[in-house]
Amino acid sequence: MASNPNQLTPVWEQLQKQAVEAASRAYVPYSNFRVGAALLDAEGGVHFGCNVENAAYSPTNCAERTALFRAIADGHQAGSFEAIAVVGDTDGPITPCGVCRQVLVELCPPDMPVIMSNMKGDWRVATVAELLPGAFSSNDLTKA
Repeated sequence: MASNPNQLTPVWEQLQKQAVEAASRAYVPYSNFRVGAALLDAEGGVHFGCNVENAAYSPTNCAERTALFRAIADGHQAGSFEAIAVVGDTDGPITPCGVCRQVLVELCPPDMPVIMSNMKGDWRVATVAELLPGAFSSNDLTKA
């Protein structure tokens, strides 16, 4: 995992800034905890995601999943993504929740970088595989 700010690539830095922009669009009337994500596809396009809350809580959707689902709905293939940046107003770099980690495993290459940061500019990078070692995947499903 990277920890030296000098190792952030210009593309990742731009993606992180776009995640901050996405966070400003969050619908968070209950927690007031804004999270944004910016997903880079193989064609250089960026798909924004933000958390969207619901009074029933369970239907709430995280920023990472919003960006991924939006990209899939826009016609991009699972496994074709290059990187995702996620940002939140946290003390240290925000990390994806367990559900988002599982969705990342399903839709992204295992070596895809996940750029995690906060509004102060602290960051760290891990691959999808590093975020969820031993993940359950389609390879674990038995075929009838």
